[in-house]
Amino acid sequence: KEGTVLSTRFMNRFIEFDTATGLMRCEAGVTLAEVLSVAEPQGWFLPVTPGTKFATVGGCIANDVHGKNHHVAGTFGCHVTRFELLRSDGSVRECSSGNHPEWYAATIGGLGLTGFITWAELQLKKVPNSAVNVENIKYQNLSEFFTLSEASESDFEYTVAWVDCLASGVNLGRGHFSRANHARPMQPRPSQSKLTLSMPLDPPISLVNSLSLQAFNWAYYHRQLEKVRCQTSHYDPFFYPLDHVHNWNRMYGPNGFLQYQCVIPMENSEAAITELLQRIGRANYGSFLAVLKVFGNVESPALNSFPRPGTTLALDFPYAGHKTMRMFDELDQVVVQAGGALYPAKDAHMKAEHFKSFYPNADKLESMRDPKITSSFWQRVMEAE
Repeated sequence: KEGTVLSTRFMNRFIEFDTATGLMRCEAGVTLAEVLSVAEPQGWFLPVTPGTKFATVGGCIANDVHGKNHHVAGTFGCHVTRFELLRSDGSVRECSSGNHPEWYAATIGGLGLTGFITWAELQLKKVPNSAVNVENIKYQNLSEFFTLSEASESDFEYTVAWVDCLASGVNLGRGHFSRANHARPMQPRPSQSKLTLSMPLDPPISLVNSLSLQAFNWAYYHRQLEKVRCQTSHYDPFFYPLDHVHNWNRMYGPNGFLQYQCVIPMENSEAAITELLQRIGRANYGSFLAVLKVFGNVESPALNSFPRPGTTLALDFPYAGHKTMRMFDELDQVVVQAGGALYPAKDAHMKAEHFKSFYPNADKLESMRDPKITSSFWQRVMEAE
C-alpha cells in the first residue's frame, strides 16, 4: 500500500545530561551506541539494552525492548521518565506516569502507532566501569538450564543462554548459560576491541542449512572444554556480539531470514519449550542464533508489552517460503496451547486472532492510534478482521 515511512535518524541530538543523577534527555533518533558513547565515560550505563546498540531510543520505547536483566530491571519502558509525543494533527503532549499517563502507557510498547516521539528522558544506571564479570557454563539439557537460571537470578544481574536447537534425546536444549555482573570499582577497565568482521558478498543461496547448522552448533557447543569459564571483558562483546559482524544477515542468502520469538508462562515453560525444540529438530530446520532467557516479575508501565513472567525462546530461520510458514504455524500451536505470546517486534506471520489473545489491550491501543499512522503488521493483525 502507498504511504510514507517516517525516520527519526535525523533527530539525533542530545538535549540534556545530568551526570550527577544519570537523567539523560535526547531526541528519539539517538542510537543506544550514541547514548553509551556519552554516558559510559561518565560512569553511567543503559538500565536495559537489547542485543544491538544500533537501535534508536524511540524504537526501544515503541517496542518496549528487554535485555538480559529483565528479572531485575524489567523492560526499557520502566526507565523512561517522560517523552514528548507529536500527533499528526499537530498536537503535542509531554507524557509521563503522572502527566497524560494513558498516552504514556499506550506509547511505550505502542509500536509507533500513537504518534511521533520527538524526545525522551531516560534514567540511566550507575556502573563502576566498562567491565563485566562473566561466567559461561556449559550445560547438558533443558532441565539443567532451568536449574541454572533459578540459581543465578538472585546473584547475577544478567542471565541468558545460547541453545543448540538441533540437539535431541537426553541432550535436548543443551547449550551455554551466561551470567554476569558489572565489575567492581577496583577492577581495571578493559579496552574495547576495535576488531570487526564483515560478510562482504551476497551468496546466491543461504549458507545456513542443515549441514552447516549441525557443524556450527556442534563446534560452538564443544568450543568450551571446561564446564565453567570465567572472564572479565569490556561490556561490548557480552551485550552486542553480532554488532561486530557487519552484514551478518547476508549469510542467509537472497531470501533473507525470519525471526521467531515467544514467551511461555513459567508453569508451562519446560514442557512447551521441550515441544518447540523437538518440532524444530524433527524438521531439521534450526537456527544457530537460538536464545533462551527467563523473564522476571517486574511489571512494565506499557499498555501492551511482550515480556511477562516465563521463558522466552528466540530464533532466526532462513526464509524458505511455505516451509517456513508451515513450521511457524506448528510452533504457534504450542505457544497458544501453553498460554504464551509472540513478540511483535520480531514478527512476520502472527495471525489476528492470536494477537488479540496475546495482547488483550490491543483494542485500546487501536482507539489511541494516530489516524494517519499504521503499519503492515497492524493491518495484518487488526485491520484484517
